[in-house]
Amino acid sequence: MVLNRFLAFGFGGAFVLASLYSTVAHATSPLSAEDSDPGKMAWMQGFPPPAEKLIMQPESDFFSFPKMRWTVCHIRELMPTKQVSRGIGAPVPLASAPDEGIDAVRFLPLGSDTAMTWRESLFANYTDGLLVLHEGRVVYEHYSGCLSEAGKHAAMSMTKSLTGLLAEILVVEGRLDEGAKVGSIIPELEDSAFGSATVRQVMDMTTGLQYSENYADPNADIWVYSKAASPLPKPEGYVGPNGYFEYLQTVKQDGTHGEAFGYRTINSDALGWIISRVIGKDVAHLLSERIWSRMGAEQDGYMTVDAKGTPFAGGGLSAGLRDLGRVGQLMLSDGVINGEALFPRKVVDNIRAGGDREAFAKAGYSTLAGGSYRSMWWLFHNDHGAFAARGVHGQTIYVDPTADMVIVRFASFPTAANSRIDPTSLPAYQALAEYLMAK
Repeated sequence: MVLNRFLAFGFGGAFVLASLYSTVAHATSPLSAEDSDPGKMAWMQGFPPPAEKLIMQPESDFFSFPKMRWTVCHIRELMPTKQVSRGIGAPVPLASAPDEGIDAVRFLPLGSDTAMTWRESLFANYTDGLLVLHEGRVVYEHYSGCLSEAGKHAAMSMTKSLTGLLAEILVVEGRLDEGAKVGSIIPELEDSAFGSATVRQVMDMTTGLQYSENYADPNADIWVYSKAASPLPKPEGYVGPNGYFEYLQTVKQDGTHGEAFGYRTINSDALGWIISRVIGKDVAHLLSERIWSRMGAEQDGYMTVDAKGTPFAGGGLSAGLRDLGRVGQLMLSDGVINGEALFPRKVVDNIRAGGDREAFAKAGYSTLAGGSYRSMWWLFHNDHGAFAARGVHGQTIYVDPTADMVIVRFASFPTAANSRIDPTSLPAYQALAEYLMAK
């Protein structure tokens, strides 16, 4: 019942709030990846599809498992979106050198004494698409579930890392002062919790915000945010905020800015507003202008929007697998792709330096112990200097500079929390890096 209410009001922020679903899904044993494959389930097949196979508005269950395994590739059919244009130039193909040995790479999952192969891990993690770049060439590419090479998939909270990247570019270029108070840039936020926070504190999510995500409480902030974010018509008599920007103005402070890391998507919404105010363009247009139209992308991306057309800076992007591979390669190559520098090397240097580890440790991420968060990228601080963009249900762009490797994964794991997937994924990534380095 709670899940339906969440989805009915807040799919504009569903990729952020989907952790709610993780608490619901534990109640039953989910279907396997093979049995929940959208093709096998026959979602939206037929002309027209039978009623029991429809996934549509205004139903409120399209992000529940197993329907969500179809939904993650079809967001534009359910929600209004804004284009992230690749421009009109020809795409730049990725070099290819397939490695047939990757499927057999073996590793030991965290907390397990039974080894697993790379191929087995794809199904264990409900992988919809996976791309591996090594030394700039595609060595592995896999599609399943709802995704084909011509399709697009929800990036979910990996969107945050692109928002953070845009902000870091502006900081390095001197167009955005990371030490400035948010209220000095956006006067409308001066009386909110964000007003007294610095831009850097927003970028690194060390703001002190009064923001409850207690899903059992019908009056929790998460529901107010969810209703405000929805692009669908508001219920009769609704008097709350409309859209991301209006909601941000209502957030109050709790605690001291800069003391502790707290993963709250509303920071990404605030950063999107900061970027838009400074540059005079929304996040979707700036992402196209600075990255997408210049990296040789194969496909346009798109972003979900609220009722006022504001792109969802914290989780609204959908894109093709190879194009996110290009983003990962851009980060691996210090801002250079296809021989062109899209932004200064210092941008990646700043991100790879990491954030405040003590502040991050207070969040208690057991699978990310010793890590940090900087400009909305996750830093592992391992021997390989790996860092990542991450999103619920298994999305990742994993960059390993030591191995000269980029991994992009799209997935539709039944539960949202990546802590359920990390014990399999993180050792798999390390094992693959070691395999590639040994060749």
